[in-house]
Amino acid sequence: MSSKTPPNQDSSAADKFNGGGELPSEDRCSVEEVALVVPETDDPTLPVMTFRSWVLGLASCCLLIFLNTFFTYRSQPLAISAILMQIAVLPIGRFMASTLPNRDFHFLRWKFSLNPGPFNMKEHVIITIFANCGISYGGGDAYSIGAITVMKAYYKQSLNFFLALLIVLTTQVLGYGWAGMLRRYLVDPVEMWWPANLAQVSLFRALHEKEDKSKGMTRMKFFLIFMGASFIYYAFPGYLLQILSFFSWVCWVWPHSITAQQIGSSKGGLGLGAFSFDWAGISAYHGSPLVSPWFSILNVGVGFVMFIYIIVPVCYWKFNTFDARKFPIFSNQLFTRTGQKYDTKKVLTPDFELNVAAYNSYGKLYLSPLFALSIGSGFARFTATLTHVALFHGRDIWKQSRAAIKNAKLDIHAKLMQRYKQVPEWWFLILLFGSIALSLLMSFVWKDTVQLPWWGMLFAFAMAWIVTLPIGVIQATTNQQPGYDIIAQFIIGYILPGKPIANLLFKIYGRISTVHALSFLSDLKLGHYMKIPPRCMYTAQLVGTLVAGTINLAVAWWMLDSIENICDDDALHAESPWTCPKYRVTFDASVIWGLIGPRRLFGPGGLYRNLVWLFLIGAVLPVPIWALSKAFPEKKWIALINIPVISYGFAGMPPATPTNIASWLMTGTVFNYFVFRYHKRWWQKYNYVLSAALDAGTAFMGVLLFFALQNAGHNLRWWGSQPDHCPLAKCPTAPGISVKGCPVF
Repeated sequence: MSSKTPPNQDSSAADKFNGGGELPSEDRCSVEEVALVVPETDDPTLPVMTFRSWVLGLASCCLLIFLNTFFTYRSQPLAISAILMQIAVLPIGRFMASTLPNRDFHFLRWKFSLNPGPFNMKEHVIITIFANCGISYGGGDAYSIGAITVMKAYYKQSLNFFLALLIVLTTQVLGYGWAGMLRRYLVDPVEMWWPANLAQVSLFRALHEKEDKSKGMTRMKFFLIFMGASFIYYAFPGYLLQILSFFSWVCWVWPHSITAQQIGSSKGGLGLGAFSFDWAGISAYHGSPLVSPWFSILNVGVGFVMFIYIIVPVCYWKFNTFDARKFPIFSNQLFTRTGQKYDTKKVLTPDFELNVAAYNSYGKLYLSPLFALSIGSGFARFTATLTHVALFHGRDIWKQSRAAIKNAKLDIHAKLMQRYKQVPEWWFLILLFGSIALSLLMSFVWKDTVQLPWWGMLFAFAMAWIVTLPIGVIQATTNQQPGYDIIAQFIIGYILPGKPIANLLFKIYGRISTVHALSFLSDLKLGHYMKIPPRCMYTAQLVGTLVAGTINLAVAWWMLDSIENICDDDALHAESPWTCPKYRVTFDASVIWGLIGPRRLFGPGGLYRNLVWLFLIGAVLPVPIWALSKAFPEKKWIALINIPVISYGFAGMPPATPTNIASWLMTGTVFNYFVFRYHKRWWQKYNYVLSAALDAGTAFMGVLLFFALQNAGHNLRWWGSQPDHCPLAKCPTAPGISVKGCPVF
């Protein structure tokens, strides 16, 4: 049951570094943040896959996937991170180490111990890898469970549970196959450092390493203090004073001005001057700002300011682009030409396809201006990502393809990992081709339900294979993940118009499998940093994937069947928490790209046809940056200009709001520019620990508030419990447009 992976015969190259002496400069990691945080030693005798690892790992995975699935349907969704379980299992693991019998047990030819010694850091890491599988399913919006929810709750489609399970599991396992094939490019190279992992590395070290108390506050004490402070503080934005989540003071100054509220609203406007004092809101969409490198934050900030404070206002107030003033400046709803909500039921056939005659009679579909421009930015981001990676990383990727990483420079971490048996690539290929075969079988057996033919499946797989590597390079170096959801749905929407279910499934096989692959790759890099044997990582990720996927679907299925009118805003009572805002965006996307189709919206004669030019603009923009970086190699800052990340400054809106992103930018600037530059020793010791503490305290209080108060209907109703206070921000300003609660101009 326990796993002690012996060193290979050729591990002597790494052995000399385990003595704790000074490393030769050529062996140190060239990424400064990694060199400051990640330990440069290893103890290969520590057991990893122990009885404790299996019990606590599977329990953590099951609990996290249950909580994340449960919370994602609520009006205020809460994503519970693995840090919660990372903290909780430590005392349990130590208790098991002190109480379980330490004698050996025999089963057939195997011998194992329930208690192979003290609870160690590698056991703790592998438990966290199990737990992370419970995040990649339940914690993100619009994953495969989102497609199931849209099919059952929004389209009221009769769906077979076994078919739904196939969709969920094949999507995840497909991503695992991509991850295995791309390890050599996105895990082994020094430059692929995956910044988000450093917070977990810092937390592991704080929890397990003994520190000299005479050299200042220990990381463990620092973590406990700030976790406690975060826990207590979140009671205010999470329950008592929810106005802290969207602090829109501009609306208080001008309570009767639509324009002022459009500019200053945190939820329904541009959020100018607004701020979020809620860590859950700050880290909700771009992750923790404390773990993103400064150059990445700066790139996102440039794109955000350019888009929110220049492009959108000019298009709305100066040019009235796309009839913008007929609609709210910022909304994820779909509209008719008169500013009313678009009723998709009026244009849907019983077979869940577009009724063209009804559509022509009912009228065209319109989007809010910020929503439309955000879609256009997705066009540019897709082509910019391909061009950027080809220009800046293409030569290195080509070299690694030819040399299969053998002749590439290895830092100390890669050398220490050489002592362990690697996972053969064919292990991953079996999973990859097995999931492809099951997916193709599904498109034959349930072709009327899924609407996506077998060749559509193959096209989705090909797209995922093409884009996973370049997007992975961006995420591994900047902590930002440029998406291509829009492109995947745009393409299949042109090929299969009027089929929303086919559009949904093409998205999850062509795009969400990439999201899962990058999640697995990030965990593989965490295992690389913490020196976890690769075969242990393979086992934990595969088992965690199958368990998490099954429980994820079971919980979602139970909620969809047992909660009346779940996700139906019009049918639910006003106090119901089950409005599913994350899945509403998924549904809207299926209407835009699948039901109505891009040809009607973006083709010749379509209202949004000019946005298609952004494909070409995105492809061209990285070229002058690359040319300047080659012409002036001494100016290192030029190469840090990253067009895909700049365009990411306005990604995810909606459901993200400008205030979420602005607060993320300001917080990240304080810690990863000013503190990193002027207080580097403090940053090295505490920055990532602080990020973990804020995550953990917020998560614990969020769970407590829900089960103790909110789930029982004990909600406060007073001025401070109503975030934003900008009711006029949702109003149109075009003459003659009448919307309930708004003045008519």
